[in-house]
Amino acid sequence: MNYKDFEEKEMTRWDSASPSYNRDRDLSLSAAFPALMRKVYVWMAMALTITAITAYGVASSPALVQLIYSSRVLFFGLIIAELALVFYVTARINRLSLTTATLLFILYSVINGATLAFIFGFYSMSVIGQTFAVTAGTFGVMAVWGYFTKKDLTSWGRLLIMAVIGLIIAGIVNLFLHNSTMDLIISGIGVIVFVGLTAYDSQRIKQMLLMQGDAGEGAQKIALMGALSLYLDFINLFLYLLRFFGRNE
Repeated sequence: MNYKDFEEKEMTRWDSASPSYNRDRDLSLSAAFPALMRKVYVWMAMALTITAITAYGVASSPALVQLIYSSRVLFFGLIIAELALVFYVTARINRLSLTTATLLFILYSVINGATLAFIFGFYSMSVIGQTFAVTAGTFGVMAVWGYFTKKDLTSWGRLLIMAVIGLIIAGIVNLFLHNSTMDLIISGIGVIVFVGLTAYDSQRIKQMLLMQGDAGEGAQKIALMGALSLYLDFINLFLYLLRFFGRNE
């Protein structure tokens, strides 16, 4: 058998094996994707639980409340630490190990819980519970819609991020104005923005995870970052809704 005959035989064998190879790859994708999506929501639920427990624990301790909220340096130091953690993990996720990234996510959840302890001093448990239930329902509906919709939500991303920046600026300005009408408007826009972000992030995470060939560390890092995005959507949606339901308190 000369080289040409051998080459033709090998090409025929490869072509006949290709459908099997593609089927195996599709099966690998179908097996990896559900596992990765589960991890997104498990990590998100874990972070929300840690935040809730930390917030309640701090609020239940007069000494901790006094320590955190009587010192502007400490309180704003915690806020800066939160922002720094998010930027650091986002920028360095490819260089961090999965374990380190997970621990930093947990640390962020704890710090966020400590800074959110104030809600137990401003709002009753019934209002907090009611708001949490509404937030969970709204979040769940929009996450499911974003996951299953055939509509491409890519164009939403840039607009929603710009809206978030606008909300931050408007919130800072209103700290000095103390305008209740403006606060109500900001809260309404905030709810709309984070409802939209929930759907957008849900679709974006699904698309990214569908591209992963297995459930290795790289894919799990993407799932972890997806969990962080949805966690932030949930927390912000909760806080804006809380300003509605608790405006009389």
